[in-house]
Amino acid sequence: MDKLNPPYRVAAIQTVASPSVARNLAVAEELIGDAVDQGARLVALPEWFCFIGPHERDKLAIREKDGDGPIQSFLSRVAARFRVWVIGGSLPVATTTEGKVRNSCMVFDDSGQRVARYDKMHLFGFEMEEEKFRESNVIEPGTAALAIDSPFGRIGLSVCYDVRFPELYRALGDIDLISVPSAFTVPTGQAHWETLLRARAIENLAWVIAPAQGGRHESGRATHGHSMIVDPWGKVRACLPEGPGVVIAEIDPSYQARLRAALPALADRTVG
Repeated sequence: MDKLNPPYRVAAIQTVASPSVARNLAVAEELIGDAVDQGARLVALPEWFCFIGPHERDKLAIREKDGDGPIQSFLSRVAARFRVWVIGGSLPVATTTEGKVRNSCMVFDDSGQRVARYDKMHLFGFEMEEEKFRESNVIEPGTAALAIDSPFGRIGLSVCYDVRFPELYRALGDIDLISVPSAFTVPTGQAHWETLLRARAIENLAWVIAPAQGGRHESGRATHGHSMIVDPWGKVRACLPEGPGVVIAEIDPSYQARLRAALPALADRTVG
């Protein structure tokens, strides 16, 4: 067996993003600092941590070119400042398709170097009572699943609605952690959020880090919150129901290794 890393702490950041990028970045930096003060070495921000406006098309006004822009510069700067790995939730990145952006999750190492970009592949559509969403009106879907190697093991990247598609994570092969930055609606969150996260943890025998938007936004939208960290046995190790804050948990790779040895479900697969 390969030598296992010692236990380490991870953090899921919960925010209630506003239409002000500057304010959102200031809140995120403060919460990242709080997480690092509590010993976190890997910090994950929620989907659209940088901006939630009253209209879906508002994202077009703050879109950035890949590798250039204030939001990406912020992520690099705070990663280097706090000497922490940052999974940057998501931000709007320009694409060649007119009137659309990519919903991109970028990862920065503890020197501030970008090590990955994943574009959300599954676009949310939902109509129930007064809530209506059609992400495909503004978002162009990504085309490739992505997992990255890190000092913490192999991390599978995903964004929000992706969590409903278990085949995405199986396509990534052997992964130690799953990142699910999100902005779930209240109806879908109340019904499915925790169940989906625990299911992805159990079936992959992997840790799940799920930072979320959580509260009533200035735009009028409400998000479910309940940022959480779930262990490979499906136990919720930490959760924040609502409001800005930090969720912290210790990850012990030896615990995951023991579970995989006791229940070799990943090796026992016969389909796919």
